Formats: sequence, structure tokens, C-alpha cells
Amino acid sequence: MSPTPAPVAKPPKIPQSVLVVIHDPDGRVLLLERADVPGFWQSVTGSKDRLDEPWAETCTREVAEETGIVVGTAAVPPSALVDWQLANVYEIYPRWRHRYAPGVTHNTEQVFGLCVPAGTTPVLAPREHTAWAWLPWPEAADRCFSPSNAEAILQLPRRLALPPCAP
Repeated sequence: MSPTPAPVAKPPKIPQSVLVVIHDPDGRVLLLERADVPGFWQSVTGSKDRLDEPWAETCTREVAEETGIVVGTAAVPPSALVDWQLANVYEIYPRWRHRYAPGVTHNTEQVFGLCVPAGTTPVLAPREHTAWAWLPWPEAADRCFSPSNAEAILQLPRRLALPPCAP
């Protein structure tokens, strides 16, 4: 009987990630519930696979992996993905620091928007997310566990030229 090969250790995550606010033309936002932390709702996020990976490539890959939505189709052309020219630097939650190299405590997150047709139905990666919801932008911002995610969603009306939410 041959010996069982040792498991291959995953390389540490790169502390550069994307946040993709997926929305429809009317300002509804797609949120996903994390599989590893029930009750934590968020937009699509994900780290670069390699340091030289372009931000748009990271977005396209993460959106496809987490939602099944493919950027570059007739329904979702490449122009639907917009770099909001916003970078957030935040402290990595202690519960997830083990994924990074020793001593890494902060992440830089580049924010993008992705406009998809109303009624788009995501296909979730079950190891990452357990539920999805399309919500009006104010409700989506309120439901996010991440302050940077909520702040990005609160920018959506300005980016879509929607009237501000009534009090």
C-alpha cells in the first residue's frame, strides 16, 4: 500500500481584494449570505489570485465563481463592470487572519459596480454562500455586516442618478 500524500498547503491570501456591488438599473442590490457565518450578508468579494492579476479580472472571476453571472456576455457586457475608483483599506477581522501571511493585518479593497438586468437569478457557490436577496439599496446597506460594503452601496443612488431615499 502506498503512503497517503500529505495535503498541499494553500498559499496565503493576497491582501488585495475586490468588492463588487451587483445592482440592477433600478437600484436593487444583490446580497449574499456567507456560508461560514450565517447572518453575514455581503456583496461579492474576493482576493486576487496573483499580485499581477488585473482588478477587472479579479472581479469577473469572483462574480462568476460566487453568483454564476458571467461578465462578457450579451446580457452582461464588459462595460457593465465599472471601477468606482474607490479603494478601502481596512483591518482584517481576526477570525480570518489565519488565511493571510503572518503579520498581515490589513487589506486593500478596490470597489466596482456591476449592472445586470433586473430579475437576474444568481447560482450560488454552496461552499461560499447559502442564500441571496435582491434588495432596494437602503435595505441592502442596512443588512451588510461590513461597514465598507454598506458605504459602497450608499453611493449607488449618486452613481445611478437616482433620487435620494425618502426619510
